[in-house]
Amino acid sequence: MTTVGDILNYLETLAPPAMKMDWDNVGLLCGGKSRPVTKVLVALDPFEGVCWEAKDWGAELIVTHHPLIFNPVKAVTDDTALGRSIALLCSGGISAVNAHTNLDCAPGGVNDCLAAVLGLRDVRVIDPMGTDELGREWGLLRMGTVESQPLSGFLLRVKNALHCQGLRYADGGKPVHRVAVGGGACASEWQDALNAGCDTLVTADAKYNQFWDARDAGLTLIDAGHFPTENPVVALLAQKIRAAFPTLTVKISETHADCVKFF
Repeated sequence: MTTVGDILNYLETLAPPAMKMDWDNVGLLCGGKSRPVTKVLVALDPFEGVCWEAKDWGAELIVTHHPLIFNPVKAVTDDTALGRSIALLCSGGISAVNAHTNLDCAPGGVNDCLAAVLGLRDVRVIDPMGTDELGREWGLLRMGTVESQPLSGFLLRVKNALHCQGLRYADGGKPVHRVAVGGGACASEWQDALNAGCDTLVTADAKYNQFWDARDAGLTLIDAGHFPTENPVVALLAQKIRAAFPTLTVKISETHADCVKFF
């Protein structure tokens, strides 16, 4: 019998909790380690629709990148989507596990997946924070190279590879060759990308001043969206869980998608 604890322990070998940011909330956030599992639903977010999908499908566990609970919760009621989600999981006996910034930083995690989807070569960690048990460096940003090309061609590559509805960007004025990536809200790290010798950073949630500052420093900043830059890791999580627990039925959410639209 496979339990929630078995799957949690395995996920923590892929993304050790020690790799998370101090402010983060990772691991088992709802349910119990001893509960048996036969079906696992994997998604980027544990939002209400995903929780309903898990219940309707009969899953005992949802595995996500983003945490179910991030800020302190003062009440669990049906007045909020979070309250309804927590109540739904509890009433259905469904556990929730996540790996957030630890998966961003881990070797083979969110940012290695993003680099691979964009076709970067010679990928390495920018400003490593440490090494894992296998001697692999880990840290937040990744950098690699593409064949030197005009920005327009690389923008098309990013849009197609990540299935973006649109891109926001500020042109640093250089051909694209050395590219840094940081899935989700990593635009504040643009200076680290520049210092590492990159001409381009692909990330999300960039602020107005970050676009200007990066552009004026000669770095092209591309905001491809939070969901598109992180969602590639979902397929990897599902694949890893299936391989480690072949008796389980593992499914990627069929309902969860980016809520951000472009008119």
